Amino acid sequence: MRIAVNTRLLLKDKLEGIGWYTFETLSRIVAQHPEHEFYFLFDRDYSKEFVFSKNVRPIVINPPTRHPVLWYIWFELRLPKVFKDLKIDLFLSPDGFLSLSSKTPSIAVIHDINFEHHPKDLKFSHSKFYRLFFKKYAHKASRIVTVSDYSKQDISKTYNIPLSKIDISLNGVNNYFHPIGLQKQLDARKKYSEGKDYFLFVGALHPRKNIKRLLNSFDQFKSATNSSNKLLIVGAKMWWNDELKSCIDQLTNKNDVIFTGRKSLEELNTLYSSAIAFCFVPYFEGFGIPIIEAMKCGCPVITSKCTAMPEVAGKAALLVNPLDVNEITDAMIKLNSNSDLRAELSERGQIHSQKFSWNATADALWRSIEKVLQEC
Repeated sequence: MRIAVNTRLLLKDKLEGIGWYTFETLSRIVAQHPEHEFYFLFDRDYSKEFVFSKNVRPIVINPPTRHPVLWYIWFELRLPKVFKDLKIDLFLSPDGFLSLSSKTPSIAVIHDINFEHHPKDLKFSHSKFYRLFFKKYAHKASRIVTVSDYSKQDISKTYNIPLSKIDISLNGVNNYFHPIGLQKQLDARKKYSEGKDYFLFVGALHPRKNIKRLLNSFDQFKSATNSSNKLLIVGAKMWWNDELKSCIDQLTNKNDVIFTGRKSLEELNTLYSSAIAFCFVPYFEGFGIPIIEAMKCGCPVITSKCTAMPEVAGKAALLVNPLDVNEITDAMIKLNSNSDLRAELSERGQIHSQKFSWNATADALWRSIEKVLQEC
């Protein structure tokens, strides 16, 4: 069979959540299924590291999809011709975008539909496109794959899609993540946090990540405890804006907040393993991979008790209301002052994280692909 895959989010040194899902699942699937031909569809020059196997043929299709108008051109005008010319049997789209004008059977991996519940979190043009097209994509898809039971229920209810049409392929966690020794932790604190204990956040500075409330909670924590702790925020500043800058400027303890930018896998492992706690309190997540990454490193976790995060964290984290600054602050105080609780959550988290693997993720996605291929 000939399988075309939307690989436009495989960007060298810039993999985010969906990009990692694409990388981890496809690198396994193409190697395990040499009997099929895979056509990786890029919208710009690609890195050869993403051509995972001999049965992968990379194809660059212009224009680069940097704007909703270009999204429409790429998916509705360019892809149908490619599918026809290559005689594609199935189209797999790890970011959920489909071609409505093509009759090729398709699988949409829809990780979450945050834009339906919080449309103002995105640029107006992006939000309008998502809300106009993703319902259509969901109905167009031969099957839908998502990453949590929460997202499955949400997609079904919001778009009136039968649950039987939606499969779950839970996110995995990179095997590289692991705890490190005490001396390496001390060295990390000297390097990143002036030798002080620190709370950690990892992720894009997207509005739904709730950075403002996290900052205010940390400020309250500092005032309540007179602690020397720092707050390290790791991630690209692609959503940096005047509102966030103003929030930081108003903090009493703004000098104790350290923005590190993006970090390599090795650096992330060190940062997770050396933090006193990982504070991840978005108000919406379809999964939340950093929760599991932190747990795998033995880092105690504070996360939100809404959307998919309780499902992902299980009983291995402190759960808080992400809209309640006082509740987040209290969790910080509790973990900072209770070494026994930190040790307990560290142990629980390491055990819990073993439930998540990219091998299982890829296997689940392949089962969905087989269901559609059998109908072709």
